[in-house]
Amino acid sequence: MPERRVVVSGASGLIGRALIDSLTADGYTVTRLVRHPAQGPDEVTWAPGEKPLDPAVLAGAEAVVNFNGATIGRFPWTAGYKKQLVWSRLHPTRTLARALRELGDDAPFFISSSATGYYPPDARGRTFDESGPQGRAFLCDLCGEWEAAAVASSARTALLRTAPIVHRDGVLKPLLLLTKAGLSGPLGRGTQVWPWISLDDEIRAIRHVMDRGITGPVNLTGPERATANDLGFALARRLNRPYLLRAPLWAIRLVLGKDAVDALLANDTHVVPAALLESGFTFRHPTVEDAVAAAV
Repeated sequence: MPERRVVVSGASGLIGRALIDSLTADGYTVTRLVRHPAQGPDEVTWAPGEKPLDPAVLAGAEAVVNFNGATIGRFPWTAGYKKQLVWSRLHPTRTLARALRELGDDAPFFISSSATGYYPPDARGRTFDESGPQGRAFLCDLCGEWEAAAVASSARTALLRTAPIVHRDGVLKPLLLLTKAGLSGPLGRGTQVWPWISLDDEIRAIRHVMDRGITGPVNLTGPERATANDLGFALARRLNRPYLLRAPLWAIRLVLGKDAVDALLANDTHVVPAALLESGFTFRHPTVEDAVAAAV
């Protein structure tokens, strides 16, 4: 039986680790692209933005999965950190795209990260599937450049527009601290619609995209609409804590910065996973309450 191999960049992150666990459990061989000296036959050292990647590293793989990017969950987004957000996404993606182009028709399937931040961040009352427009804000611009860098590979390419992950090490991380301390409550009005997805469904969706060979943009979001209050109250109820203390957005902007708050906490964007649903994907955690229960 021929070896089934997948190359993963950004393998040390939350999604990368979980995907590798899923793939290896099913018998895949995974090649990790790492910045440190390789510590085994499953690692290859690379230096995106500094030197090209040998296309032979990717040759013969079933898929190349690109998860690089500094976390958007670090605050505030200073001018220097914004540059890091951009550099850490564009340079690795361009390096992979260049190596894939050199493989021509033999290039593996390219599965590259993006985010629901592609869509307009203040779109109250509107719903976006994969045909929705790109917004006009820092994160929207970054997602557009990120996707353009991936498409330049000329390989078959899927663009994973991932929502914030409902997990202890994802969007729940700062909320858990506040909720356990009894300090949680609505952020602003609290009725803003937040895209979300459980880690389990994120990994299952990526595997679905890989197995089906789905190309183009794919929204990796939960199927049911959820507000900031829905998520916060579900967490508070799960931990048996109050959900009372409203935090005005103007005050949060003073502490965390306007760009980050408007892109993440004040974001009011209903994003639906049309491509997944149309291709027959079923969610294990269809509501944000299910996702919180699985994560906590």
